[in-house]
Amino acid sequence: MAAPQPFKAHPDIERVLLDESQIKARVQELAREISRDYAGRCLTLVGILKGSVVFLGELMRQLSVDCTVDFMCLSSYEGGGSTGVVRVLLDLRENAEGRDILVVEDIVDTGLTLHYLLDNLRTRGPRSLEVCALLDKPDCRKTQVKAKYVGFRIPNQFVVGYGLDYNEKYRNLPYVAVLKAGAIGGK
Repeated sequence: MAAPQPFKAHPDIERVLLDESQIKARVQELAREISRDYAGRCLTLVGILKGSVVFLGELMRQLSVDCTVDFMCLSSYEGGGSTGVVRVLLDLRENAEGRDILVVEDIVDTGLTLHYLLDNLRTRGPRSLEVCALLDKPDCRKTQVKAKYVGFRIPNQFVVGYGLDYNEKYRNLPYVAVLKAGAIGGK
């Protein structure tokens, strides 16, 4: 078996904010909290595409409660900025009525998309509705929303990796990192 290769960041990365081991440890902690809070119930995880897919996959493997998975895809971004208009590109396949819903998000920044989503889901009559976000940027809030479960609070910097992208690139990076200014808009 070959020796593990030393860690090497992508050339477009300014600096790694959260490495693989930090993320893995925090996801395990979140899964324990969620499993404790939903013990004896079946939880419906609603992954918000595309950014949450890596986080959702890791989180659900760590849960000790029964769960189902559904997806929604919303968009308010183009490139590196929010347009302010939320569009539903993919809706739930299952009925949310009477279910314990946990929205799984990659990042909460302005809160506009999440606020829209939560208002939308509340009209569907879930038994409970909460949010689990890997990252939270409270300094960016334009509307009040709160995730019950938060992996990390981060500064107001543009981050990629672990599912987060810039123009559909960098989602596959195993860490969360700040993108070099030259990589934004330049490639």
